[in-house]
Amino acid sequence: MTDITSDITSDVKPEISPNFHKSAFAEKRLKARYGREMRFRWFGRAAIAMAMGALLWLLVSLVGTGYTAFRQNFMTVDITLEESVLDPTGARDAQALRGANYRKIMQDTLYAQFPDVTERRAKQELFGIVSASGATNQVRQMVFNDPSLVGQTITLTVPTSDQVDQLLKGYIDRDLPEDRRKVTDQQIEWVDTLIERGAIKSKFNLLFFTNPDSSDPELAGIGGAVVGSVMILGIAFILAFPIGVGAAVYLDEFAPQNKFTDFIEININNLAAVPSIVFGLLGLAVFLNFFGMPRSIPLVGGMVLALRVFPTIIIATRASLRSVSPAIVDGALSLGASRVQAVFHQKLPQAGPGILTGSIIGMAQALGETAPLLMIGMVAFVTEVPSSITEPATALPVQIFLWSDKAERAWAERTSAAIMVLLVVLICMNGFAIWLRGKLEKRRS
Repeated sequence: MTDITSDITSDVKPEISPNFHKSAFAEKRLKARYGREMRFRWFGRAAIAMAMGALLWLLVSLVGTGYTAFRQNFMTVDITLEESVLDPTGARDAQALRGANYRKIMQDTLYAQFPDVTERRAKQELFGIVSASGATNQVRQMVFNDPSLVGQTITLTVPTSDQVDQLLKGYIDRDLPEDRRKVTDQQIEWVDTLIERGAIKSKFNLLFFTNPDSSDPELAGIGGAVVGSVMILGIAFILAFPIGVGAAVYLDEFAPQNKFTDFIEININNLAAVPSIVFGLLGLAVFLNFFGMPRSIPLVGGMVLALRVFPTIIIATRASLRSVSPAIVDGALSLGASRVQAVFHQKLPQAGPGILTGSIIGMAQALGETAPLLMIGMVAFVTEVPSSITEPATALPVQIFLWSDKAERAWAERTSAAIMVLLVVLICMNGFAIWLRGKLEKRRS
């Protein structure tokens, strides 16, 4: 039999019998090739199945833990804003109204729901049904904004305490002995009575999307973190996009081809693979320690993330530029256009969809970064929604990191819910990049 493998690299063509492909040897090799192909297909399918299973497990775990955070139990009560408690002098002074005893107003309102409760300890348990700080601050803000409310009776909806909220969501077992749960038997009886009266109802948790961080789980929200993330991403895009695109255009079209340019290109490619915490250390050393800029402000966070996405934008831009046919630039040059005109008027618009897509994906990657922001102090406990890029703020990934470190069950559902919001934002950004690329390519064609 002819040894095909030994002759395949030689110049002499092997003598192959006309019936070689029907021989037992050929059929055996063909069967082996088909077997390898089949095994490769099954390995690929198994890999995809494992990836889909892991993704499904992650989503089910997140949704199963976090979907309850989008609803919360609230209590609706009629509150009498007694003038003798809030403003005995009747001067309606703003500072006096801000420092008035709103806690007593809320306590009297709760005690009026169950007049038979007279013992001090029982009253404390009764007041623990609602969010003490949330209710009092809500009333204080309403009176501060409208002092004419003093002396009136208003209807107010306040969040219940996190223990009561967890009880009504089924995370606290009613059948456990009283000493093994945080809600007493008496509180459960009061809560059931208030539900029968229609005072406590489950509603969409708008506070989760509008409130900043709080030490009380029932009041904690992602509003401040979302605003901080938007500011950080905006600054990072403003800084990184024009510089990154400009650098890529120069390196690809105008830079001399020498060893120094090769050195720059190699280092830019290496920067894209550097761990993100290194950029945080760079921001800490340069922006905070050398320039003395404040910690925890979106301006510094945006500058650090701009350094992080800068290599990604350059690489995406250069890849898009190289995908454009050289004939376009050659045609422009042959018609008398300068090199700058040919690149900026002809080549760069053709590469636009790829540049924008790569930039948006780079920004989406920056949105999920936590380590560099931790290094520049954006891990602070911020209880206000920032109104400018120089006010203390945090970012959504950092907020998730902070909540994940807390042990109470109420924080676990908020952590999962915040991750779900972050994933939705990332999916929307990637979807927008795909839609934008398709739209621009369609317009170009």
